[in-house]
Amino acid sequence: METKSSARWGVLALTALAPIAWGSGYYVTETFLPPDRPLFGATVRALPFGLLLLAFRPRLPQGIWWWRTLVLGTLNIGAFFVLIFIAAYRLPGGTAATLTATAPIAVMLVAWGLIGERPRAASLAGAAVGAAGVALLVLRADFAVDPIGVAASLGAVAMSSLGFVLVKRWQPPVDLLTFTAWQLVAGGLVLLPIALVVEGAPPALSPSAIGGFLYLGVAGTLVAYVVWFHGLRRLPAGAVSLVGLLNPVAGTVIGVALAGESFGGSQALGLLMVLAGILAGQRRSPRDGDPDLARLQPRVGVDHPEPVHA
Repeated sequence: METKSSARWGVLALTALAPIAWGSGYYVTETFLPPDRPLFGATVRALPFGLLLLAFRPRLPQGIWWWRTLVLGTLNIGAFFVLIFIAAYRLPGGTAATLTATAPIAVMLVAWGLIGERPRAASLAGAAVGAAGVALLVLRADFAVDPIGVAASLGAVAMSSLGFVLVKRWQPPVDLLTFTAWQLVAGGLVLLPIALVVEGAPPALSPSAIGGFLYLGVAGTLVAYVVWFHGLRRLPAGAVSLVGLLNPVAGTVIGVALAGESFGGSQALGLLMVLAGILAGQRRSPRDGDPDLARLQPRVGVDHPEPVHA
């Protein structure tokens, strides 16, 4: 039991690298990347690095995995990035972050409906506490409600929640790196024509912008999505989604440390609430089954994987 528990926390710790990397992206984007080119930035994060990863894992989808890859790439990368950027332009950052903090609850409900993962009371309570903590952490006096921005933010939550759960339901017949490459390329191809139509030709890039894109592409995209999908395949969707609340925590900490942003008592309380919500949501009762850790691993290539002895 101790070994399984340690393995579970090890997977959670590895998965936490994803939201931490995503949170650091706010500072990198604002400091180094060209302004007012969000779709170009999203395309550069997805398509070139997906192609690079695919070059090291040269295998194309087969059969139903062509349309499944397009669906997952659109949900997890293409449509998600577009909606997030619309929300960022139309809402104050704190408002957008607070709305997206509802993602753990959305993921739990979608997982319940699609793959039968019944949400536990501790996970739901942890998600509620964590979302309230995010609100305290990031909301400022410029709180505003723009209907289009709110719709875009909630749409991004819905898209990513469905995409993340489908990653668990549709176990691919390939390794995780190849699976991630497929989604990045598909999402990037969805983004490319939209970026060209809306924003026009790519801008000239300074050395600092190139460095920023390299960081976002490697740490914030390749590494982040690989460890995130790894966590989704090894742990319940609710447990992984709660770890995603570290995204605004990382963004806030980096903003305070590197950009001199203010940090007061309400922000400190919010940070503690987020961390408490994440930890409380990981509590498991004796009735909770073990995911595919230690002795078990999922059978791949089927819609409804059954645990089998390794």
